[in-house]
Amino acid sequence: MTAARLLHLSDTHLLGGGALHQGLVDTTAVLRRLLASLAGIGPLDAVVVSGDVSDDGSPESYATARDLVGGFAAQRGAQVVWAVGNHDVRGPFARVLLDGADAGGPLDAVHDVGGLRVVVLDSSVPGRGYGELRPAQLARLREVLAAPAPRGSVVVVHHPPLPAPTVLHEALRLQEPDALLAAVAGTDVRAVLSGHYHHPYVATAGGLTLVVAPGVANRTDVLVPHGLERAVRGSGACLVEVGPDGVRATVLTVAAPGDGEELFVLDEETVARIAAEYGTAGGSA
Repeated sequence: MTAARLLHLSDTHLLGGGALHQGLVDTTAVLRRLLASLAGIGPLDAVVVSGDVSDDGSPESYATARDLVGGFAAQRGAQVVWAVGNHDVRGPFARVLLDGADAGGPLDAVHDVGGLRVVVLDSSVPGRGYGELRPAQLARLREVLAAPAPRGSVVVVHHPPLPAPTVLHEALRLQEPDALLAAVAGTDVRAVLSGHYHHPYVATAGGLTLVVAPGVANRTDVLVPHGLERAVRGSGACLVEVGPDGVRATVLTVAAPGDGEELFVLDEETVARIAAEYGTAGGSA
């Protein structure tokens, strides 16, 4: 059995009306360039976008994602799997990307990718930045995973079940990540694919491979002094191969003019304010 090949993208942060992300980055142009650079990637079974597709929640931004990512996938006969991130807005997300699916609650989904089961969990909390999975979502997850799939399963969730690389992201991380790991323990789940941190990150837990994709929009400086938040120009993706003998994640970076150029720095006071407004009381910021 050959490995399932998944192109894992995250945090495109697209905007409508030609607006720039943080007033500086044309994220539509960045996504176009990234996809063009991946033209030689070879056959794919799916393109997985693990959240923060949009930065402003506009229908136009989702249409851009649908057209660019969908076109890239269609050329390769690949499915597209969309997950919701904290910047996404469920209504327009569902109308444009999910053919008008009911957006009255979490936008969870299950996809069959050539025998590989891909389970999408919506970890967003409207109006906040941290992630949360409700008990009902985890109960449904356990039901879905009760019987194994022919090629195993992969879970896609925007907020990683992993420690965060910066103080701000720690305040905006997934709450009770162990509950997710417990729900998939002993099942056929091979990997969990996430985004949110804007920096590649691969770890293992309980036999699972946990993959955090680079951000398409920018890159988090994980070496910033403690308490600050800094982003620089940079973009990338992951190629995740799920085979009978294991999971392999290859980080794909795309060289572009201005790479490494500082986009913004948030001081400790600003980080604390954002953490208080969009995080949880349990955050460390």
